[in-house]
Amino acid sequence: MQAGLWSGAAALAAVAVASGVADARRARRRDLDRVGVMPWPGIQMAAILCAVILGALALTG
Repeated sequence: MQAGLWSGAAALAAVAVASGVADARRARRRDLDRVGVMPWPGIQMAAILCAVILGALALTG
């Protein structure tokens, strides 16, 4: 069971990193009129929160 929790935490950490990269790309876009519809900072914060929760659950066993 702990392996599943750790892999879930790792997957969510990867999602958090990817959304951070996507938000940085959106901030540096050339055409300012082409705005995105994805709330990348919100996705990043939710993924970090869930990864921390899963990591804590994996540690407590």
